[in-house]
Amino acid sequence: MSRKPLNEQVVVICGASSGIGRETAQQFATAGASVVVGARSEEGLASLVREITAAGGEAFAVPADVTDYASMQHLAAEAMQRYGRIDTWVHMAGVSVYGYFSNVTPDEFARVIETDLIGVAHGARAALPHLQETHGGFIGVSSVLAKRSVPLQSAYCAAKHGVDGFLEALRMELRYQKVPVTISQILPSTINTTFFNKARTKMGVKPLGLPPLYQPHVVAEAIRYVAMHPKRDFIVGGVGKSLLLLQRLSPRVTDVLIYPVAKRGQQTTEPKAADDANNLFAPIEGYNRVEGDFGKMSQPASVLDWFDMHPVARVGVLAGATAGVGALIYARGTGRDADATGDDADASHNGMDDRAAMSIETPTDTDTAMERMHNHE
Repeated sequence: MSRKPLNEQVVVICGASSGIGRETAQQFATAGASVVVGARSEEGLASLVREITAAGGEAFAVPADVTDYASMQHLAAEAMQRYGRIDTWVHMAGVSVYGYFSNVTPDEFARVIETDLIGVAHGARAALPHLQETHGGFIGVSSVLAKRSVPLQSAYCAAKHGVDGFLEALRMELRYQKVPVTISQILPSTINTTFFNKARTKMGVKPLGLPPLYQPHVVAEAIRYVAMHPKRDFIVGGVGKSLLLLQRLSPRVTDVLIYPVAKRGQQTTEPKAADDANNLFAPIEGYNRVEGDFGKMSQPASVLDWFDMHPVARVGVLAGATAGVGALIYARGTGRDADATGDDADASHNGMDDRAAMSIETPTDTDTAMERMHNHE
């Protein structure tokens, strides 16, 4: 099912002050959408709106906290007041705390769940009445960790698994209720954003996502695509696609393969204490940008994502590959048949030669009788 073009949409984006959310807002505005951006960081929102309007786009900022349902209602009401409708709601606000579960306090664990899971439910509850009017779409941005957990992020993985389950249940409920709203989930691989700068860590060092990383624009492009072509799940990044395929085939084998790198791969060598500046309970300023600190480790694009966004090309490539394999099999089979036919012909020819030789070299009964008469004479 396709929806209206982006230049006719009003899009609300939660978690827009930095990272993927900021890039997504810029891409929607560049495409002509009217964008309403929400986040805790007022400074981040203000700088984002300035960037968008300076580039000729349309954006409106509403400070919002996803852990507060009234705040989500206010965000939706402000969007309706300004534009009269909401076509797409993109929800991606998130926080994390890195460390062994035994080192994470109950309050820290609860805060991650409250922000990353309950916040999505608050956003959906506020958005659905308005999306129903426009036959719109709700897009929840979670993570590949929604379907495959890693150590040192127990709270974050639990929250993202919850988002996966919540969106799946909500999708079915809306179908029962005949509510014309699409529910989509974006599952990024590790992305180079300021998420790692702002996360709380109990590891003694600044955290990092499991490499390789992708640049934020790769995820924003997927979100933009799903806003026009709703899709149940969109896994961003070939690495994430491979990981989740392996997880479906054998979780135990996946455990064995990621165990050697799962801890070391999420740690930098840059010292960072648990009480250093982080955004777990309150926003921090100074990170109002799209990209993080790991640009040299990041992939600028994903070929597999491109095929996901171009299904005709994907079908063409698959058809071409299938035809190529079929032609190869046919050619090999034809070659074997030709060899076999040649062998049969050679055998037949050799048999005729042998029979001819026998007819020449073997005396007949008449010859034998003539020889006897000659000897008698």
